[in-house]
Amino acid sequence: MSNSIFRKKSITKILDDCARGFSDAEHSGSSHLKKELNVKDLTLMGIAAVVGAGIFSTIGLASFHGGPGVTILFVITAITCGFSALCYAEFASRIPVAGSAYTYAYASFGELIAWIIGWDLLMEYAIGNIAVAVSWSTYFVNLLEGFHIHVPAYLTMDYYSAFTAHQQVQELTASHHLANITDTLKQGAIAWNTAPGFDGFKLIANIPALAITVAITYLVYIGIRETKRATNAMVILKIAIVIAVIAIGFFYVTPANWHPFMPNGFSGVMKGVSGVFFAYIGFDAISTTAEECKQPQRDLPRGMIYSLIICTVLYILIALVLTGMVSYKNLAVGDPLAYVFNQVHLPVISYIISFSAVIATASVLLIFQLGQPRIWMSMSRDGLLPKIFSRIHPKFHTPSFSTVVTGFVVGVPALFLNLTIVTDLTSIGTLFAFVLVCGGVLLLPYEASQKGRFKLPYVNAKWIVPAIFITGAYFFRNEIWQSFTGANAHENFPFFLFIILSTVLTVFAFIKNLSLIPVLGLLSCFYLMTDLGYTNWIRFLVWLVIGLDIYISYSYEHSFLGMKISPWHKLVKNISLIGAIISIFVVVGFYTQQEVVMNIIYGGLAFAIGFLLTYIVIASYFSIFRKNEIV
Repeated sequence: MSNSIFRKKSITKILDDCARGFSDAEHSGSSHLKKELNVKDLTLMGIAAVVGAGIFSTIGLASFHGGPGVTILFVITAITCGFSALCYAEFASRIPVAGSAYTYAYASFGELIAWIIGWDLLMEYAIGNIAVAVSWSTYFVNLLEGFHIHVPAYLTMDYYSAFTAHQQVQELTASHHLANITDTLKQGAIAWNTAPGFDGFKLIANIPALAITVAITYLVYIGIRETKRATNAMVILKIAIVIAVIAIGFFYVTPANWHPFMPNGFSGVMKGVSGVFFAYIGFDAISTTAEECKQPQRDLPRGMIYSLIICTVLYILIALVLTGMVSYKNLAVGDPLAYVFNQVHLPVISYIISFSAVIATASVLLIFQLGQPRIWMSMSRDGLLPKIFSRIHPKFHTPSFSTVVTGFVVGVPALFLNLTIVTDLTSIGTLFAFVLVCGGVLLLPYEASQKGRFKLPYVNAKWIVPAIFITGAYFFRNEIWQSFTGANAHENFPFFLFIILSTVLTVFAFIKNLSLIPVLGLLSCFYLMTDLGYTNWIRFLVWLVIGLDIYISYSYEHSFLGMKISPWHKLVKNISLIGAIISIFVVVGFYTQQEVVMNIIYGGLAFAIGFLLTYIVIASYFSIFRKNEIV
C-alpha cells in the first residue's frame, strides 16, 4: 500500500481486475461488456470519428490560409497522429482494457498523471461533442431548408448567440454600419425578435442539437452491437458519397488554381493546424472500446492505423479537388464542398453533400458519445470517481449511468450554449493525451514480441534526435530568438516549454538510447500544442486546476490502489478551504467587475486556485518537516 500520489497500477493488476469482473462496481462478476468488435468495425469507427465536420467545413478555412499547400498540413498532421497511433497501439496490445490514455498513464506515470489525463479527456470529449452537436444542428436545418421545410430560428440556435447578435445588430444599425451586418447576425437577430417569452426572457434553444444528442445517447445506451451496426452503415454511406464527390470534382479541376502552391508560405499552411487536427483527433476514441473487441491485442492497433491511412488519403484528395475547382481565395466559407459545386453549376451535388454532412457529423458524435462513458467507467473502477459510474447494465451490457450522464453533459449545454469558440481546447486536450501516451511508452519495460500482438518497432534515437535538434535550432534560430525578445514574450511560454522539453529529450535520447517513434510523437504533438495560442493554454491550465482540486478533495482519498492516504491530508484539506475562501475576497475585492456573472466566474477561479496553492504549500511543509507525524 502507498499514499503516494504517483502510485502506479501494474499491468498485471489492471488485467486481473478486468478478468475478475471488476469492471462493474455495483454487480461485480455478473455483468460484463460484450465482445462484439473486429478489425473491420474498429476501422470503420475510426473513419467515423475522423471523417466528419472537418471534411465539410474546417477544410475550407484551412485551404483559404494555406492554398493547395494545405495538403502538406494534412500529411504533417497524419504523421504526427501516426506516431501517436503507433504508441496507442503498443499500449492497446499490452493493456487491452477500456480507459484509453487514462489507463495507459496509470500504468506508466502513476495515479496523479492518470487523473490529470482522465480529467483532460473528459473536457476533450465534452466540448468536442457539444461543438459537433451544434454543427450537426446547422447542417440539418440547412438540409431541411433545401426541402422547403422552415424551422423557426429561435429553435435552431442557443440563447447567448441570439442575444449577442441582437445587440450587435442594434449597435451597427445605430452607427449606420449596415454593411457590417452579416447573414449570421441577421439570423440571430431574427431568432431574438421572433422568439416567444415573458418579462424580457426569450424562449430560445437549439432543439435539433438536443434531439441528436438524445438519439445518439439512446443508441449507445442500448448496446455496442446496435452502435456498431449504425456506425458501419453511416460510414459506408458517407465514404461512398465522399469518393463520388472526389471523382466528379476532378473533372472540374483547373490546374492553374494550384499555383502558387503555398501562396502564404509555410506559416499560412500552419494556420489551419487547429481545424485540421480537430478533424483528426477521433481515432483515439476507439481505444476506449478495448474490452468490447474480440481480439483487442491484434485488432485495435490495426483499426487505428488503417483508419488513419484511409482518412489521410481522403482528406488530401478532397483538398486537391477544392483548391483545384476554385481559387483558394474563395474558400473561407462554412460549407466549402457545397460552395464549389454551386460554382460549377451542380446544385444537385450540393444537396447530396448537405445530406452526407448530416450523416458524417452524426457518426462523429456517435463515436465520441461511445468513448466518454468508458473513460468515466475506468476512473470509477479505480475509485477516482463514485462507483455508480462503473455500473454495467445487466441487459444491454453498457456503462449505463455513465452513458446517461454523458447525454446530459452534452445535450443540456448544446441546447443553450455555443461552445464552438473553444473547440481549440479539444485539440489541446487531445494533443496533451498524445504527449503522455508517447511519453508513457518510453517508460514501459522492453518486452519481446508475442504472436498475435502488435509490437512498436524500435529505432535507436541516439544520433537521429540530436541531429534533428541541431538542424532545427540552426534553421529556426531567428524565430527562436524573437520568441524570447518580442514585445509579448510572455505569450510564448508554451514555446519555451517546447524548447526545454526538446533539449531534455535530446540528452536522454543520446544517453539512454530511447526509441525514436515515441520521441518524435511526443515532440511533434507538443509542438502542435504551442501553435494553439496563449489563451487556450490558460483555459487548459484553469481546467487542470479545477481537476486537481477534485482529486485532492475526493479521488485521492477514495482510490482503490491501497486505500491509504497521508496522515495529515484531511487537516491540510480543511486549511486549504480557508485559503480558498480568503482568495475569493481578495480577487473579487481588487478586481470587481460590473457584471454579476463575471464576478461569479472570477470568484470561482479564485476559489479553485486558492485551494490548490494553499494545499501545495502546506502539504509540502508536512511532507518535508513532519513526514511521519500523525495530525
